[in-house]
Amino acid sequence: MSGTLVVGQSGGSTATLSNTLAGVLAAALQSGAVDRMYGMCNGIEGLLHERFVDLSNTPARLLDALRQTPSAALGSCRYGLTESDAERALDVLKAHDVRYFIYIGGNGSALTVQAVNRWAQTSGYDLHAIAVPKTIDNDLWGTDHTPGYGSAARFAALAALDGGSDSWALRTHDHVKILETFGRNTGWVTAATALAKREEADPPHLIYVPERPLTQERFLREVQAAYDRFGYVHVAVCEGLRRPDGELLFASNRLVDRDAFGRGQLGGVSTLLAELVASELGLKSRTDKPGTMQRACMSLASSVDLEESYRVGKAAVDAAVSGATAKMITLEREPGPEYAVTTGLIAVDDVAGKERPLPDAYLNETGNYVTTAFLDYVRPLIGAPLPEYVRLGTPTVSKQA
Repeated sequence: MSGTLVVGQSGGSTATLSNTLAGVLAAALQSGAVDRMYGMCNGIEGLLHERFVDLSNTPARLLDALRQTPSAALGSCRYGLTESDAERALDVLKAHDVRYFIYIGGNGSALTVQAVNRWAQTSGYDLHAIAVPKTIDNDLWGTDHTPGYGSAARFAALAALDGGSDSWALRTHDHVKILETFGRNTGWVTAATALAKREEADPPHLIYVPERPLTQERFLREVQAAYDRFGYVHVAVCEGLRRPDGELLFASNRLVDRDAFGRGQLGGVSTLLAELVASELGLKSRTDKPGTMQRACMSLASSVDLEESYRVGKAAVDAAVSGATAKMITLEREPGPEYAVTTGLIAVDDVAGKERPLPDAYLNETGNYVTTAFLDYVRPLIGAPLPEYVRLGTPTVSKQA
């Protein structure tokens, strides 16, 4: 079967999201089954509003440029399809003879692929819909990790390494620093800050993730203990930290900050905790909050992530033209001492609407740091080793009598 291929990007950006788009386009250009290639402007909203860019004759120089472009070159969205969209979506698909639907994104995008495929099958329209994984949150079921995560993990590790060096240098003046990373329900990005630690006394000293509820009392107790031990404290926290009752420690309550699912915008828990440290412990505290840079910083992207993101894009086209539908591309880690992955397929029904938290084996019993098992898992994903820094601040000259 031949016809038009449409591709879209959805959800939060990553450093390697456009690399996946480049992989889709490269494979489609080489496929004899694809007559035309259209890009959906701003994800599924582009399909519903019939806003396409023709990519059928994409030159090689543009493909190369895409591989060096962060974020979503086609534009993204956070739109969840409803049953009322079915008729419009099918009308547009049929009008352009779309036979291959490729959607790059996370959990919400898997739901979109699921819905579009169901509508097509119900109406008897021959369509092959494939989800391509993308999320820095690394929380999709069925895949060892998600494209975008390795680069965000590298950014987080470097933020802890560089920010931790600053904390060490000014430890006699700035007592506590709190680094806040992305993650609404899972702490995969925050956990990666542990890669910055080489010696026991190195930052970060404490790591807190949503998978382990946190009370203010325990936080203050553990910060004080770390300060007593190291003379300063560097803490990595996830923006989605929760109390034992499941409520977020902090989220915006402004209506304008709510997303398509009615959830309040996160970001600010580090400020809350820093103020708590200052008021309750009397320790000077600061915050580091990288914001959206941590998900879209191409200059710090992982070389492994770049290559794998491109590969899953190509695999999606290969799967679609081979007859697969309602599937998501996966990355499967091969056994053995050397890191290697292959691509595979999983039904979107097994992925859509689900989240994969950090496993218990990746977190210590206290719930304030990661284990060696997690470090072994994440280290190959960030690409080149982190730089080694020098510290000369330990006195070596004896006092004069």
